[in-house]
Amino acid sequence: MRILVTGSRGHLGEALIRAWRDDSSIEPFGVDQLDSPFTDFVGSIVDREVVAEALAESRAEVVVHAATLHKPHVATHSRQEFVDTNVTGTLHLLEESVRAGVQAFVFVSTTSAFGRALVPPAGAPAAWITEDVRPVPRNIYGVTKCAAEDLCELAHRKDRLPCVVLRTSRFFPEADDNRATRDAYDDANAKANEMLYRRVDLADIVDACRLAIDRADALGFARFIVSATTPFTPDELLELREDAPRVVARHYPDFESIYASRGWRMFPSIERVYVNHRARTELGWRPRYDFRHALDCVAAGEDFRSPLARAVGAKGYHDRTFDDGPYPVDA
Repeated sequence: MRILVTGSRGHLGEALIRAWRDDSSIEPFGVDQLDSPFTDFVGSIVDREVVAEALAESRAEVVVHAATLHKPHVATHSRQEFVDTNVTGTLHLLEESVRAGVQAFVFVSTTSAFGRALVPPAGAPAAWITEDVRPVPRNIYGVTKCAAEDLCELAHRKDRLPCVVLRTSRFFPEADDNRATRDAYDDANAKANEMLYRRVDLADIVDACRLAIDRADALGFARFIVSATTPFTPDELLELREDAPRVVARHYPDFESIYASRGWRMFPSIERVYVNHRARTELGWRPRYDFRHALDCVAAGEDFRSPLARAVGAKGYHDRTFDDGPYPVDA
């Protein structure tokens, strides 16, 4: 199976190429606007000719579209640049995929698309986020990712291109963009906490992409949340907002002692929970890296990230550094 991966220099793009180069059943090809050891075609998806050439030369049967301007670019790039890359670039890929006879298209979207639906008002229970929650984008990133998802649905409806949208939760290794979190928690501590409700490991996303490819024809069009399996249930949402450590201790009685050994703390409140039930039932996805895995690794003094995530490492999102965090945060 010949697969064209867009954004092959990025975190996920590199992870996909790395993993699939070791799979004898897959021949991956990467396209990115910057060269890298994981890039076969250098150019931007904003340029339709680049897209057409990459599809023709790779003879791709499948496209996995991971290229994007991200949330960290909101304060440094114009809205037009977001539209050009995230919307027009996706349209080019979809239309040229139809012309090239591509058999399946997987679009890597984001749980950030839910936007303002993610944080309920003060005193309300935590939000239970499934695919049925209506997105309320909070910035141009969310707006353009939602638009790109809709283009995928249109390509399926009008052109019969099987399209699967994967809304991934946090997987970046960079420091948290919230100064209060960076100041209050060790970075690994914060990321382990997030495995309960809003983070996923790169290796598990790669697995989800492969399953999406395999199921695309049968599904036609579908959206899935791709996040580590949460232990929480809907009847715990108010308590999660008020006293998250108590809820976590109920599910993991050993968490307090393991955390204490490292001087770690649980977040006092959790405001949203991403639910991967549909991905597990309809894709057969079984994420291997969850909070239980993280706890066991912490207790053993080991890194809880997958070997693939460690191999890809941190990349950053800009060609310069910033004084106040890993990137400027858009108000």
